[in-house]
Amino acid sequence: MAKSIDKTTFAVEESPEKSRANSIAKGRKKFNIKNIFVQTKKVLAFGKPYHAYLYLSIFGVFISTIFDLLIPVYIGKSIDTIIGQNLVDFDLLIYNIKLLLLFVCGSSLFTFMANYFSNVYCFKSSSRMRKLIFKKFNTVPLKFIDSNQHGDLLSRMINDVDLLTDGYLEGMSSITNGAITIIGTIIFMFVLNYTLALVVMLITPISLFICTYIAKKSYKLFVEQARSEGELNGFLEEYISSDRLISCFNYEERAVQNFEKINQKYYTVSEKADFYSHFSNPTTRVINALVYIIVAFVGAMLAIKGKVSIGLISSFLSYANSFGQPFNLLSSEVSELQAAVASTDRIFYILNYNDEPSDKMSKVLASVDGNIKIEDAEFSYTPKTKLISGFSLDVKQGQKIAIVGPTGCGKTTVINLLMRFYDLNSGAIYIDENNITEITRDSLRNKYGMVLQETWIFSGTIKENIAYGKPNATMEEVVEAAKLAGCDEFISKLKDGYNTYISEGGQNISQGQKQLLCIARVMLIRPPMLILDEATSNIDTRTELKIQSAFNTLMEGRTTFIVAHRLSTIENADKILVMNKGNIIEQGTHKELLEKRGFYYYLYNSQFEEV
Repeated sequence: MAKSIDKTTFAVEESPEKSRANSIAKGRKKFNIKNIFVQTKKVLAFGKPYHAYLYLSIFGVFISTIFDLLIPVYIGKSIDTIIGQNLVDFDLLIYNIKLLLLFVCGSSLFTFMANYFSNVYCFKSSSRMRKLIFKKFNTVPLKFIDSNQHGDLLSRMINDVDLLTDGYLEGMSSITNGAITIIGTIIFMFVLNYTLALVVMLITPISLFICTYIAKKSYKLFVEQARSEGELNGFLEEYISSDRLISCFNYEERAVQNFEKINQKYYTVSEKADFYSHFSNPTTRVINALVYIIVAFVGAMLAIKGKVSIGLISSFLSYANSFGQPFNLLSSEVSELQAAVASTDRIFYILNYNDEPSDKMSKVLASVDGNIKIEDAEFSYTPKTKLISGFSLDVKQGQKIAIVGPTGCGKTTVINLLMRFYDLNSGAIYIDENNITEITRDSLRNKYGMVLQETWIFSGTIKENIAYGKPNATMEEVVEAAKLAGCDEFISKLKDGYNTYISEGGQNISQGQKQLLCIARVMLIRPPMLILDEATSNIDTRTELKIQSAFNTLMEGRTTFIVAHRLSTIENADKILVMNKGNIIEQGTHKELLEKRGFYYYLYNSQFEEV
């Protein structure tokens, strides 16, 4: 069931959820290895069902790396076979060459295997992660969705998952390869010559310290980059969904200016983050080149003294290069790794958010008569801004209750509480003597039919949109509901009739037609209770008269709540509640309230006054 929220209260102060998100981002300004391991452990938990692919990838990396480490040894032996004797031992040389070909082919084959299974693991894990995030959107309280920018939530689900995949999951093969290469190279070097091995080991790790230092300096920029990207996506989502409003008010130039400000902010922080992170790579390459030169010089001196062979020097130069490659790789992966850590925080902000309290053990409301009672209700969207206080109401079965009052008085909030989109801070709401907190939300909301001023249209056929609340409805039932709602006439004129495809948000039909389809949904399910919040606000007067007749038929015997701004539409209500600042200040029939000459009297007559 869709929702309607009083947005005005959220403009007063930053929401607790948004404040919490910012505090998380601010709390992770420092880049540290411990945080990487903690976050990696969380990320790997998502891929648990697919760990077999990960193990196969690691196995492929292990074997291919062993082959790569053996290649320099036999290159060195081949060199010594050629220049170490007056007569070349061709049989030994051919044997060494055959082994080299075997190692090269084996390395290529197992590298392909490692990359393939790594990609399968990454794609399956990221797909599962997005599914879990999407499911999470359906289990968190609605206040979480309301108080976070929708574009930013989309950015977390799409962009941040991609960054996390690139930084963590795809980096698993590289990290494994690097670890095996370092350990294997150390072993091979010490076996060949411990003096040259010490030279390599003492100088090369300097690049790791440089890389770590730069990472600490640039991590906070990646946190800001992730936040700026979410802000940019949020702006774009709002702009695209409000394109007609922007054109109507000639807001294009100002919208472009606002976009340029956000885009420039994102560009600036991204440029700085990438600059600092990529600065480490050329630095480590210089150090590794220095190691290569020193090994070559020391090796040449030892060769002159006859302590090592030329082939061994060749092998050592290869190992010196191999030993430095993991550090180069780490420095080149720093930007993706930092972005992944920042994105992990943003993703787990959603996944770790507390779900709505479970109602699995609650009572299922099988049927209702429609008697509703509200006792001493207290509610506010934010702790510092009170909205509803001491609200009480007693509604009998079949009554038509109209709720009126100035903008922001709490009319729509009452509807949110009845539907349990939000829970009361204190007090209680009863349906047929059942406290709504003791019954399941699904069974509660199934007893209401709701039509709001805001239309709910999704991509799909007209038939699918009408049958949204009753997917198994027959074509005859859909057509009957459409006739009652007054939309069969315009549907019949369409080329594909009820199979006409509606674009996202119903952009290819009028606002009034969209609202007629929403009304048809309620006509189809015929719920025991109705909520009509300016249900005919976008419909012409002639059509409204026809629909009002259908509504009158539908409302017979059904408890109905009507939120209206045009007071002439609720004159026949059994009871009118006049609200102001979250409280009922007057109640009675239309005639009784006019006779009182109170707030409702002036509110009613104000719509006829000349401005």
